[in-house]
Amino acid sequence: MTLNKRSFINLSDIRKEELNKILKRARQLKKLRAKGTVFKNSLAKVNLAMIFEKPSTRTRVSFEIAIKELGGQAIILDESMTHLARGETVADTARVLDRYCQIFMIRTNNHNKLLEYQNYSNAPIINGLSNISHPCQVMADIMTFEESRDKILRKKITWMGDLNNVLFSWVEAANIFDFDLYIAHPKQIRPSKELKKIANGKKNITFTQNVKQAIHNSNCIITDTWFSMGSKKSNISEQHFKRYQVNEKNIIGANAKVAFMHCLPAKRGKEVTKEVIDNKKISIVWDEAENRLHIQKAILEWCLKKI
Repeated sequence: MTLNKRSFINLSDIRKEELNKILKRARQLKKLRAKGTVFKNSLAKVNLAMIFEKPSTRTRVSFEIAIKELGGQAIILDESMTHLARGETVADTARVLDRYCQIFMIRTNNHNKLLEYQNYSNAPIINGLSNISHPCQVMADIMTFEESRDKILRKKITWMGDLNNVLFSWVEAANIFDFDLYIAHPKQIRPSKELKKIANGKKNITFTQNVKQAIHNSNCIITDTWFSMGSKKSNISEQHFKRYQVNEKNIIGANAKVAFMHCLPAKRGKEVTKEVIDNKKISIVWDEAENRLHIQKAILEWCLKKI
């Protein structure tokens, strides 16, 4: 393993000034693409290995287009179709791919696999989603909020629903970017030990079952599917989540310019109603999805020390 390599595994691993550098570059790249400007081949001859253990639409498409538009190419591997599925170790796979590719993106059910790839390869590792965190998504979310509303500094952000991997990265972001995060969730759902650890003692992080408290004067409301991919929460009834649905009634009392975000895929009528997610005055979901492309480009460049 190269000790000074730049991996993108959790937001808390990276200094605020470096994350701001990534956000700034993503905005630049978005403007260049909108103008139809020919991209500088900053990642020419770079091979990106993408390993998928979980289904993907936005992560796969955004990373594949990102590396191609920066001059490199993607090698896409479904883990079930590799020798990993037949018992080859992550360590051996990492050592082999390291001879072919300059950077890895991993989407996995097991965060420890990311750390194994990190330990046994010289290439930087990007977390495309794990059971613990989803840092690329939250960077795209922050970019979207700031371009459509205002700087996220000291704003009130509200999370509604499950306590999952996306929320973990939002808690990390609140600690880094200094905003207030209110987390409204059913009492039957308990924070994981990882989530407790990063939220413990932070005055700007509030867990609550009181929806009105969480929504009051909120600048942004975020939700996700009630049951994440690979979740084994079948013993938790949907009835417990219904109070935390993002609907027109529940968002009364939010800031007049409140934004709504969802990382997708969404289930209308479950965690959010169509009246909210399809409301162009409130919902910035589609900009959020588009910005995955621009933030992935900036993350790739940052990991490979081009910015």
